[in-house]
Amino acid sequence: MTKKEFHIAEDFGKGVRLDVFLSRQVRDFARSEWQRFIDKKQVWVNGELRKPSYRLRDRDRVQAFFEIPEPAPMAAENIALDLLYSDEHLAVVNKPSGLIVHPGAGKRTGTLVNALLFHFPEVSGLGPEDRVGIVHRLDRATSGAMVVARSLAPYNELKRQFKSREVKKIYNALVWGKMPHPEGTLDWPIGRHIHHGQKYSIVTNKPRVAITDYTVLREFAAHSLLEVRPHTGRTHQIRVHLSAAGHPVVGDRTYGTRKPQAEFPRLFLHARRLGFRHPVTGDWREFEAPLPADLAAILSALESESPN
Repeated sequence: MTKKEFHIAEDFGKGVRLDVFLSRQVRDFARSEWQRFIDKKQVWVNGELRKPSYRLRDRDRVQAFFEIPEPAPMAAENIALDLLYSDEHLAVVNKPSGLIVHPGAGKRTGTLVNALLFHFPEVSGLGPEDRVGIVHRLDRATSGAMVVARSLAPYNELKRQFKSREVKKIYNALVWGKMPHPEGTLDWPIGRHIHHGQKYSIVTNKPRVAITDYTVLREFAAHSLLEVRPHTGRTHQIRVHLSAAGHPVVGDRTYGTRKPQAEFPRLFLHARRLGFRHPVTGDWREFEAPLPADLAAILSALESESPN
């Protein structure tokens, strides 16, 4: 049995629900699983039992007792892949919105990793077992171009290129409102939010450099279509930067409006172009992922409404 102890402070957990706090700190279990642990008297706050909805207070002491089960091996699954390019060394995938790149808490099926193990079984052993072949990632809701490695040398070289910021990444994003300038740079450092550990923010105790360039491609009555070029690869970087600028990405339920909107059923963020040096030949290669039909339809609807 594993025991974890947490000491709540002003900038660490205060005001957060007990079940939410634990799901953020121990990501092996989803929030629903922590609720069961709490009901089974495996979690104590200051030596007392509390409900999952208990709001943590300054100086609370949380003790949690649990066992982390051995994860089941990642299974190969026949999930269709839209390949923009493939050779014996790598593949460039046009990832659809909704496809998780690699497994997280309680989710070990239906991911890009499961698909890679089916279509490219040679990736087994390339990196951590739950991230085989993966050298970078896109958020679940983000669509577009991703490169994956198919052998060890390309795996290491592609990871190096991403780490040293040698990779060209261009996104399309539809945002609320009109940007203050036709082009610009957002360079606020980013880290985990000081109160909401599952979110990222420019309000953080552990800031890391984040740089995002943008160019306005088209303005509509209440929205702007942007070309976005991140120079760093922080989690949720584009979404956090645009939200902090007062222009959240359309359809972003985390960093924008949480209210569902029928005209924007999903996040309008698409990784349109990806460029890198081929890890074996050294040639510069660029790959384009066409704008998905659902996002193209949103632009067509806005154009029909816009007076411009």
